[in-house]
Amino acid sequence: MKNSKKILCLALAVVMLACAFVSCGNQGKKSGDSYTANNTTFVIGLSGPLTGGASQYGIAVENAAKLAVEEINANGGLFGIQFSLISYDDQHDPSRVATGYANMLEQGMQVSLGCVTSGPCAEFKALSKEDNVFFITPSGSNDEIPSESNGYQMCFADGNQGKAAALYVNENFAGKTIGVLYTSGDNYSEGIYNQFTENLNSSVTVVSASFTEGATDFSSQINTLKNCEFIFLPIYYTPASQFMIQANGAENNMKVYYGCDGLDGIDAIEGFDINSIPQEVSYLSHFNSAATEGASGEFVKKYTTKYGEAPSQFAAGAYDCVYAIYEAMKAIGEDKLSVTMSASDLCDLLTAQFDGDFTFSGATGTDMKWNRAETGYGYVEKAATKYVVKTAD
Repeated sequence: MKNSKKILCLALAVVMLACAFVSCGNQGKKSGDSYTANNTTFVIGLSGPLTGGASQYGIAVENAAKLAVEEINANGGLFGIQFSLISYDDQHDPSRVATGYANMLEQGMQVSLGCVTSGPCAEFKALSKEDNVFFITPSGSNDEIPSESNGYQMCFADGNQGKAAALYVNENFAGKTIGVLYTSGDNYSEGIYNQFTENLNSSVTVVSASFTEGATDFSSQINTLKNCEFIFLPIYYTPASQFMIQANGAENNMKVYYGCDGLDGIDAIEGFDINSIPQEVSYLSHFNSAATEGASGEFVKKYTTKYGEAPSQFAAGAYDCVYAIYEAMKAIGEDKLSVTMSASDLCDLLTAQFDGDFTFSGATGTDMKWNRAETGYGYVEKAATKYVVKTAD
């Protein structure tokens, strides 16, 4: 009997010790999703490449989001409550997103701009769905990013970009042969490429060339596309600039380079002189960085004054994301909002707005709305235009 008591006491001691370790391990962690219990501001989270090869995108998004938050706070915030922005550098690497996401939650994140680029944003989507955190990404354009009920896009989805680009080609190059250069294995590039080719008129002949991410030698692709006057580039600006430079040193018939939002910022790459490219360089956009009037013009003026350079459409999208969140929260009403409310509770209120009659006008469009009821996805509805970065020589 005495041995049984000793064993029982030892077992209890082990259990108490284990509980003590669990308690210590959870010190500072709030129960459920009550990380926001001590918030004094409405906290917006943002993950993006602030360093590395895609940093031009991330820095532009962070700068514009900061500008919007500063303006809102200068005007009294929302019902007297200020906003704050927390950012995490994911370096365009999906494997880094989980750590940043957890850190931002612990800092009281209640709503988010998701991620800047599509690969990391796909990871963010899965994490935020589990916690029911509302996000609207300015530039994560993959078609599946807004597939869950808590996710939305301010940018055009890749499929929509591909369809819009195909419509442009159908109207302007019917009966002709065009070239396409895309990144094999990249969900952004392949997503646009697939939708583009599926929506082309049967009279348009396509010559395709691809490369893998990180490639620097485009000689074989240039040779494949050399007889095409129109080249569609659903790729990011760094490989696009390398392709253009190398094409200049080879005999070809290329006259127009036309891309999607990945080409935004190509004229600002350090060491790359876009004026040395004889072809027209243009892309599908929802924003004109040369605008001087309206909401776009006002944003261009404010951003340029603050940061000393014209904003990209990535920046414009982020600026609109912050203001769309602000306007939707205003529409929800002061009586339903609390600065300490959980991210999940706020998500429920915001999705009711975005899936309802809520519309928004900003730097990237007017009367924007989100058509989840029609498509099942949080895609944005707004007009697209062709933006010419450089005319042909």
